[in-house]
Amino acid sequence: MPPRRSYDQYCSAARALDLVGDRWTLLIVRELLAGPRRYTDLHADLPGVSTDVLASRLKDMERDSLATRRRLPPPGAATVYELTSRGAELLPVLQAFGAWGEAELGERRPTDAVRAHWFALPLLRALEGLGVRGLVEVRLEEGDFHVRAGKEPTGKEPTDTAPVYGDGPAPTPADACLTLTTPVSEAVARGTLSLLAALRAGDITVEGEGPVAKALREG
Repeated sequence: MPPRRSYDQYCSAARALDLVGDRWTLLIVRELLAGPRRYTDLHADLPGVSTDVLASRLKDMERDSLATRRRLPPPGAATVYELTSRGAELLPVLQAFGAWGEAELGERRPTDAVRAHWFALPLLRALEGLGVRGLVEVRLEEGDFHVRAGKEPTGKEPTDTAPVYGDGPAPTPADACLTLTTPVSEAVARGTLSLLAALRAGDITVEGEGPVAKALREG
């Protein structure tokens, strides 16, 4: 592979941008925070990226020890990409970047693509801001996803636990299930409506019998 491009500056921010400053890299990290993904799944959930650019970014991420590739055992028998522990440490970076970018969202444009799980990180940020810890399933008009609030990601290590979020329903019984309309989920994502205000106004339906669901119902 060609040598990695560098700003050649003795600055930690510059060094970080050497690794993740290229277009699409951080969005690939966003997708891989959900756990192992096949190349075809990544391409489907990154509308606008070319196959050549996606392949190039994944190779760069492997070279820089941010991601790794492995073959699933039968019956899956598919090649998947997943974050290393170093790559998983980018979660708070993405969360801070997303919080900073809330002001840029505005109303959804006709050309904007959307996936249900793209709301996972802002909702995770909002849940953790309320002190919620547990597995929460979220149902949107665009689809379902689940988040593990209060979890510290470790990446691909022998002591791995589940990813911080995932597409689709929760794999095990959730501590709470939230149902949001599209307008409410978009308002929470862009920071114009707090999760607490939406819960108190009854704009979010909360299901579940445990302490997490009870705390969310009570706001």
